[in-house]
Parts: sequence; structure tokens; C-alpha cells
Amino acid sequence: MYIGNHHIENNLVVAPMAGVTDRPFRQLCKRLGAGLAVSEMVASDPRLRATAKSMRRTDHRGESAPIVVQIAGADPANMAEAARYNVDRGAQIIDINMGCPAKKVCNVAAGSALLQNEPLVGAILDAVVAAVAVPVTLKIRTGWNRSNRNAVRVARIAEGAGIAALSIHGRTRECAFEGDAEYETIRAVKQAVRLPVAANGDIDTPEKARDVLWRTGADAVMIGRAAQGRPWIFREIRHFLDEGVHLPPPTVAEIRAVILEHLQDHYSLYGEVVGVRTARKHLGWYSASLVGGAAFRHEINQLEDTAAQIAAVNRFFDGLCERGERLTYAPTRTAESESSASWVEEALAA
Repeated sequence: MYIGNHHIENNLVVAPMAGVTDRPFRQLCKRLGAGLAVSEMVASDPRLRATAKSMRRTDHRGESAPIVVQIAGADPANMAEAARYNVDRGAQIIDINMGCPAKKVCNVAAGSALLQNEPLVGAILDAVVAAVAVPVTLKIRTGWNRSNRNAVRVARIAEGAGIAALSIHGRTRECAFEGDAEYETIRAVKQAVRLPVAANGDIDTPEKARDVLWRTGADAVMIGRAAQGRPWIFREIRHFLDEGVHLPPPTVAEIRAVILEHLQDHYSLYGEVVGVRTARKHLGWYSASLVGGAAFRHEINQLEDTAAQIAAVNRFFDGLCERGERLTYAPTRTAESESSASWVEEALAA
């Protein structure tokens, strides 16, 4: 698959997720089989560029190409300037967010709220495409509610503006992340435009990836929540699509190594204090379906330094090894992981 002049090695894309798809996580997913990874959303408001959070999000040192930065906003001029700013800082593809359903984004008429204003959609796309020499892509939802699925019209606007590729989440803004994703609208978009299209939403197993590609005719699948605590899902899907058989599940030793590598990169980006606190959610996801995971999460949410956090990880995995446990991950988000909002919020607030 090509996006502009960039050849993407395979058709597996890491979805942009605020607070998740930072540089260490993107790099890890790429190493484990993803062909492309999109950054966390970066606000287009120039007043926010000097914040520590924004500076981290636009730090691409050591990141493998192509570097994709997602920008969000509702003002065409600000979005164009944000695109130029991020290209100057290393972005090789600019992605525009018109898919986020979060209230704090939609309340400022950005994200998926833009789908209600097709003229403004066109103005933003025209401004950003004209502002930079790199490919510009777009992420949308199927519409703003079930009665107003306008993804086909928006896709045609995007194609006319010179957008290089689309990704579509199979829910409306109103749906947020509730209910099942639907793929008929994605299929209709793919049939209506000549752009590369990535299908997104509820893709959590190799079989589901295969089926969604077949049902939609999409060129790629975009995976978000299913990769939280399971970044090796990309190599599992890639192997299944290529060979038609499943990879063996990862061993305790393999996943311990993945987690420790992830932690070192994470600490390097965030530093000691912020790094420990922001790593908690990842460690919670990694352990969500493992024996003893609840006690482990309680422990790590009390720890305040990197050495203690790493020691806790090693103790936890030593215990799994002693019991002869083999890591097995449910193909869908378990009840435990779905109810994990409280411990994630606890970890972030600590």
C-alpha cells in the first residue's frame, strides 16, 4: 500500500489513541508487525505548542519512517499552520482528526463534531493539503449519529481536496465506543472513492481482521484498543493473513522482554516521575487477563520510582514462570479490562 510516495510494508495500522500511542508504543507496535502507526492527537492551537505534553508528542527522535502526526482543530488557518509546524519537526504524513468523539474535543467543534459541517470539512482539508508538501490523510467516523451517516459525502470531499488516504471508524460520533462497529458504510466509502481506505473498529483477532478486509474491500485495517497490553496482535494478524494459520501464543519470557523494553523506552521519553505514573496504565493492560493481575495492578499503582516498578514486573513474571503459566490473551476485551477505567483513572490521577 502507498500513501503518497510512502510505501507501507503491510496493511496493519496502529490507530491514534490519546495517552497511548506515544513514540515508545508506536515503535513497539511497528517492531511487532504493524506497517504504520499514527501519533497521538496534537492540538492545532498554537498556544499549546510549548507545553511539556505537546513537546513530547512532537518528539520523533529515533522513530522509524514514515512518521505520521495527527492534528486536530476546527480553524482552517490554525490547522494549516499546525501541519507546517509538525512537518518542520519531522512529520512525513499529516493525519487530520475528524473522528474523535470525546466531549472536550467535540465541544470546541473539532474531531467528529466537524462531520456536521461539511463546508468546514472542505475548508480545513483544502487549507492543510495546500500548506504542506507531504501526504495528508483523514480519519473520520461513519457520521454524527445513526440517522446521519455522511461518510460517503465526506470521503468525496476529501478525495476532491487531495487527501491521500482515509481511515474510518465504523461507529458514529453519537455511538462513541458503544455497541458493535458496522462495516457497510466503510464498504460504501471504498466503492465511492479511489483512495486507500483503512477500516477501524472492533478488530481484535486475526479472523476479524480477515473478515473485515473481505467485507469492506478496505486496503488496510486500523487497530486501537485491542493493541492495548497486546502489541503483538500485529504479528499475529500479519502471520494469519500471510499464512492462514495462527502463531503460537507468546511465552512468559517473551512478554516479560517486551514489557521491559517498553518500560525503558517509556521512561526515556517521560522521565522518572511522569514515566512511572504514565506506565501504570500499560502495565495494567498487559496484566489484565493474567493470573494475579488485579493484585499486581494494585501494587504498581502505589510505586513511585522506576526501579521499584521494574522489580515488581520481574516478581510478577517470576511467579508466572514458577507456576508454569503460559500467557494467554482473550481475543476480545474481557470484563475485567472493560471495567478497568477505575484503576486507569487512579493511576493517572496519582
